[in-house]
Amino acid sequence: MNTNLISVKILACLLIICSTCGLSCRRKAPPADVNRPAPAPDINQVAQKPTTTTETGPNSAAVTINGIKITEGEIDKMVEPQLAAMAKQGQNPPPEYMEQMKKLLRQRILEGIIAERLINEKAKQANIAIADEDVSKQLEEIASMQRPLISLEDFKKKMESLGQSFDEVKHQVRVGMTFQKIMEAEFADKINITENDAKQYYDQNQTRYKTPEQVKASHILIKPDTSDPNTDPNQVKAMAKAKAEELLKQIKAGADFAEVAKANSDCPSATQGGDLGFFSRGKMVPPFEKAAFELEVNQVSDIVETNYGYHIIKATDHKDASVTTFEQAKDDIITQLTQRRQRELAAKYIESLKAEANIVYPPGKEPQMRMPSSQPAPPPRQEKPVEPQDTDANNQQLR
Repeated sequence: MNTNLISVKILACLLIICSTCGLSCRRKAPPADVNRPAPAPDINQVAQKPTTTTETGPNSAAVTINGIKITEGEIDKMVEPQLAAMAKQGQNPPPEYMEQMKKLLRQRILEGIIAERLINEKAKQANIAIADEDVSKQLEEIASMQRPLISLEDFKKKMESLGQSFDEVKHQVRVGMTFQKIMEAEFADKINITENDAKQYYDQNQTRYKTPEQVKASHILIKPDTSDPNTDPNQVKAMAKAKAEELLKQIKAGADFAEVAKANSDCPSATQGGDLGFFSRGKMVPPFEKAAFELEVNQVSDIVETNYGYHIIKATDHKDASVTTFEQAKDDIITQLTQRRQRELAAKYIESLKAEANIVYPPGKEPQMRMPSSQPAPPPRQEKPVEPQDTDANNQQLR
């Protein structure tokens, strides 16, 4: 197994499996004998039975792991900064939403603590220790993989803006590296993705490796001004078209397309000089698409009318349809399949540690829901062009 190839990904593995462990930590009662009649309750015993109460407050137990108590205060200390960061980013979200997020965060963090404690126990048994120097190197590598590229100091600020102290991030990295070493010792000979495995995946997922013809274009949109309900619609359309024609004359006379777009376009893409980026067929309204794909690179269209208004389009680049060959994709496929197998084994391993451990929740604090995966897999590419979606602020006008 090429552990260097996947060393960074395994650091995220612990977070993923902690969010997918679900309810397996709960102790289950033995099955009842359905054939045996239930005994009649003793009224005196019922009356004398004490009411079970759950301790509350920051020093109360959230869970006990092999006799070690994890307090609510420890959980809150990790939950509150993340909630505060979410509230700041969400611009005063409703209280009900924040309460639900608090429950989800609490459960995710609690599951993470359980997994961490069990991993640390295994690491002590195996005499596994991660040096501070190795943690620092790993943090630098993670920071270097950010896009756009950022320094370690900027990475630290980014984590803190998300409600994570940098010391906690370093701790998480140490736990991840510890877990990686345990997994290597346990499963080094069980993760062996071959070239045949990769070829089978490639053959079964052909559409992932096909790129349709694409054009990159900029445009200037002039929309008819319909703000005054008393204005003749035909008149405002004529005025918009006349303005577009005047701008087209300026461009043909040598005016800079991007500057004209910034000063005049009614599309949000005006701030980027009209740039819409690359798009394939089926992404724009038909008249716009037809004109854009017929242009040569650097050619400017005549006036194009759509239901949004009048456009001047400039093609700035073009990509022919292409297929990524198996040889080109092979290494990435092997990496992806290796990571998938690694996650599966990691999840099963954590489950086995939990099954062996004595994990006790106080009454009323048992986990009630299965946590969703924090990193859902992206959907496969569609074989046919998807319906145009209004998801991109720059070119939603055209879709």
